[in-house]
Amino acid sequence: MKETKLKDKNINQSWGGRFSSETSDFVKQFTASVDFDQRLAEKDIECSLAHTSMLQKIGVLTSDERELIQKSLQEIATSINQGSFEWSEDLEDVHMNIEAALTAKIGDVGKKLHTGRSRNDQISTDVRLWLMDQIDDISSIILDVQKNIVELAVAEHDTIMPGFTHLQVAQPITFGHHMLAWNQMFKRDYERLLDCRKRVDCNPLGSAAIAGTGFEIDRLHTSNLLGFSKVSENSLDAVSDRDFVIEFCAFASTCMMHLSRMSEELIIWASSQFNFINLSDKFCTGSSIMPQKKNPDIPELIRGKTGRVFGQLMSLLTLMKGQPLAYNRDNQEDKEPLFDSVDTLINCLIIFKEMVPNIQVNRESMLKSAKSGYSTATDLADYLVKKSVPFRDAHKIVGELVNHAIKSKCELVDIDIESMKTFSDVISDDVYDVLTVEGSVRSRSHLGGTAPKEVSKAAKHELESIKRLNAKK
Repeated sequence: MKETKLKDKNINQSWGGRFSSETSDFVKQFTASVDFDQRLAEKDIECSLAHTSMLQKIGVLTSDERELIQKSLQEIATSINQGSFEWSEDLEDVHMNIEAALTAKIGDVGKKLHTGRSRNDQISTDVRLWLMDQIDDISSIILDVQKNIVELAVAEHDTIMPGFTHLQVAQPITFGHHMLAWNQMFKRDYERLLDCRKRVDCNPLGSAAIAGTGFEIDRLHTSNLLGFSKVSENSLDAVSDRDFVIEFCAFASTCMMHLSRMSEELIIWASSQFNFINLSDKFCTGSSIMPQKKNPDIPELIRGKTGRVFGQLMSLLTLMKGQPLAYNRDNQEDKEPLFDSVDTLINCLIIFKEMVPNIQVNRESMLKSAKSGYSTATDLADYLVKKSVPFRDAHKIVGELVNHAIKSKCELVDIDIESMKTFSDVISDDVYDVLTVEGSVRSRSHLGGTAPKEVSKAAKHELESIKRLNAKK
């Protein structure tokens, strides 16, 4: 490779003093991250503005120098927002592109900006600032999704449907009760996300490359300007820690898993075999060959994209598992999985938020299905227990009655009272009160139960809670 002097434009000016040969074009492309980390530009400039203020406070910069740097950084931010900024792969990343642009504008004063910091603590700070904003946005969207789900629960609080275990009819429930189960999943996701944010909210700036800096920096000053609530306590850990990225992606994976489960139910319910719901045409597509088809492509895509987010989490865990302290270039690979997980989750949540209010419930189909499959068998067993029959004996009696109904090709409620009494002499005419699906759901009238009045009460309570959380944001 040709020997060149440092002034050769192909040698990166941020670290080229040690090198006498230019970097090959392929290596520059291989190591560059500017194509994807430029989305951190706003936070990188915000970080530099705070750092500049701190440098003036400790006497590294004069007031005039600080004002010049900050004014120029804001002008660079404007050009980035307007799309007129020229990004260079030769400068590797977002940090050096902005710093080079600054130096080109104001000369040697711009070179003072990097005093007392490293790209190692700079990138960690940028990502944390960016991720906190994304977490705040996502938490708001989750509350919107919850609100739409709970409002559907209010509207369908007394709509009877079959509850399933093993995808077999188990017991009758209300559709509102099922929607409140969805809400509980998102409620936990919301709490997990806010808990994750606590660990993202930690300022690593000032850790420099590995050991801190020899300048008498004021880390609390930059933390206050950047809105961090705490400062990292160990410089080695601060520049190499990516736990907060992994934790967010673990949250995202859990939230996507919930979205996937819900999407699976929508797909099943919308099938002609179930016919429990109709999805709006806005969230379905047709077939290129079968004109009658209405495919639930949107929930299918959400279900499919879940695997994508799971893969990003595994990528990050694998990325970090073999790294010794402190910073290693491997960590450049943390941003694309994070960015993709954030983008995918936000898009899926938004589409789900829009899809839920457009669900049309086919109440008659749900009720008909709830009445099949001997869904009130447990109610009959409870009935016998209340008449002093031991539960195991009651279980056996009801099993025999179900077998009789199967052979007779009828439902339990259709068996006449005389036939019933041949299985147990404690059965009387009041048994039919518990064999209806309406009576079954009404009997679950306790906290967390499926009785319509309990569902209505719980849904209204959840709406008030969501309203309070929204008011705090």
